Amino acid sequence: MTIRLYDTSARQIRDFTPLTPGRVSIYLCGATVQAAPHIGHIRSGLNFDIMRRWFAYRGYDVTFVRNVTDIDDKIIAKGKDQNRPWWSIGYDNERAFNAGYDALGCLPPTYEPRATGHVPEMIEMMRGLIERGHAYEADGSVYFDVRSFPGYLELSNQDLDDLRQPDEGVSGKRDPRDFAMWKATKPGEPDWETPWGRGRPGWHLECSAMAHKYLGSAFDIHGGGLDLIFPHHENEIAQAKAFGDEFAHYWVHNAWVTMSGEKMSKSLGNSVLVSEMVKNWRPIVLRYYLGTPHYRSMIEYSEESLREAEAAFGRIEGFVQRATEKAGRTVPAAAEVPPAFAEAMDDDLGVPHALAIIHTTVRQGNSALGADDKDEAIARLAEVRAMLGVLGLDPLDPQWADGSGGGEELHGVVDTLVRLVLQQREAARERKDWGTADAIRDQLTQSGLVIEDSPDGPRWTLANR
Repeated sequence: MTIRLYDTSARQIRDFTPLTPGRVSIYLCGATVQAAPHIGHIRSGLNFDIMRRWFAYRGYDVTFVRNVTDIDDKIIAKGKDQNRPWWSIGYDNERAFNAGYDALGCLPPTYEPRATGHVPEMIEMMRGLIERGHAYEADGSVYFDVRSFPGYLELSNQDLDDLRQPDEGVSGKRDPRDFAMWKATKPGEPDWETPWGRGRPGWHLECSAMAHKYLGSAFDIHGGGLDLIFPHHENEIAQAKAFGDEFAHYWVHNAWVTMSGEKMSKSLGNSVLVSEMVKNWRPIVLRYYLGTPHYRSMIEYSEESLREAEAAFGRIEGFVQRATEKAGRTVPAAAEVPPAFAEAMDDDLGVPHALAIIHTTVRQGNSALGADDKDEAIARLAEVRAMLGVLGLDPLDPQWADGSGGGEELHGVVDTLVRLVLQQREAARERKDWGTADAIRDQLTQSGLVIEDSPDGPRWTLANR
């Protein structure tokens, strides 16, 4: 068994060899909390949640760090615009991000550090870089000297002579290509005391310092969206390696969710907020929609593609429910996933191929149900549950137990009421009152339910939207 991952720095798929046998350390650039999350934000967390689950299935002890950037220019600006403390803007949006991760079934990280809680570590890193000649102070700010680090831009494969750093709203650079690690204080902005004066951290410094604190001088995998390769990850590498760290051994980047061909972003005004999406779509369907394309493939958002995802997952969910009813008990997941599924997941987390194995197994299970082969249906159900569990999509998992987003207790009440109505329909059918039986079925359908007549009696499910 060898897991293989596409390494951005190598520009190829590589065999994964952990630094410590049996253990894997992952640092994921998490939320910058200036606004509530859209589904593009949550896709990154979900993709790396699937990675983490697969490593755990393969027997690794996983340390997963996902940071929170709780201070930056936009957070401060929003606080001023709304006449609110900057930290309250960040805290509200941090809670919204965590609610989104939780709603879509992402496991909580091992550690979730906030940038503002690690200023001492940032000061230590800046001091070391200044002593080594890789950074300098000017007008109260601290800058990284990019020319002092020969490996700069190797991740993004750019030419230093053509480089233009994004505008950071600071002055005093020796070279316009240098980037700010620390920004001198400005009136009305939060600041901290340092040996070079009061100020606040730059974005790139935060992650280098937090990765060092929680994962040490070397760790296995650094992840994030494609948009972070430059400048963020390039600058992280420069700081960390110039400080003396080996830093990440693999760089893994997920693609975006797009709308009309453009990256979904707050600045473009084309965001689809998670808090609104879960009002109209079951969270497990959203997870299926965002998590089943390959992590390196773009997702073009549309209502139609979401409906297709809902229908596809409905076929899987329907089999799980019918096979469970046939078994008359909850069938536990198989101890191991099918070899073809494992092979797909080992190959750069090939979820689309792995999903095809799930659908094939579902068809086999449905054929077994049609042939009244209970043992075969149960065997296929156990395999399907094992595969879905790895992807966080098992509808029988307690986090999805209600099946409709309304709570397990409420689902039980609805089930009791629907069964009473179905009993009335069955009584009408027995006395050959077909008009009443059809009218009851039509009323249930208008209420958003699908009624199926099976050899074991009528059963109901929620209709696909």
